[in-house]
Amino acid sequence: MKIGLYFGTFNPIHVGHLIIANHMAEHSDLDQVWMVVTPHNPHKKKSTLLDDFHRLHMVHLATEDYAKIKPSDIEFKLSQPNYTVNTLVHLEEKYPNHEFSLIMGEDNLKSLHKWKNYEVILQNHDIYVYPRLDAKDQISELISPEVENLDLKNHHKIHIIDAPVVEISSTFIRNNIKEGKNIQPLLPNKVWEYIDHNIFYKK
Repeated sequence: MKIGLYFGTFNPIHVGHLIIANHMAEHSDLDQVWMVVTPHNPHKKKSTLLDDFHRLHMVHLATEDYAKIKPSDIEFKLSQPNYTVNTLVHLEEKYPNHEFSLIMGEDNLKSLHKWKNYEVILQNHDIYVYPRLDAKDQISELISPEVENLDLKNHHKIHIIDAPVVEISSTFIRNNIKEGKNIQPLLPNKVWEYIDHNIFYKK
């Protein structure tokens, strides 16, 4: 089975995440998409994150009606801060019959050369890339000059998927909840109800 790994803090998960995940599951050769909830991103302030349990539970609520989209807490069990290459090794050992690929936005592809052991990732795993407006450039112009010789844009492991461009951020949602604005259309119903019931992101 070919699994696409969609990493995120999902703080909270929103309809944009689901649109991308579902498009990848339906319009690529992936059999399933796993939403991998990351316990802590070194580039984000941990104080802004809800507890791991709550974010994972919201992903469960958001994906329970999608047969091809599954929540994953695999990184909860790994030492932090964790790196994607370590997660991939762990998954390969745990699920030897699965083939794991990465799902990322154009902006992440641009910085892939900065990832730990990115050469190993690129050698062993396909990468499915979806468009981002904030990347501003075409994919052919995305690769920075210092890594142009790697020819990432034409690498056989990189697959550019013509997915819908969705520009909704979890930060925008959190800020609007704090300001008392109605952002219900941006969240799956059960996720909205869970956030509202628990008074998350109000402070």
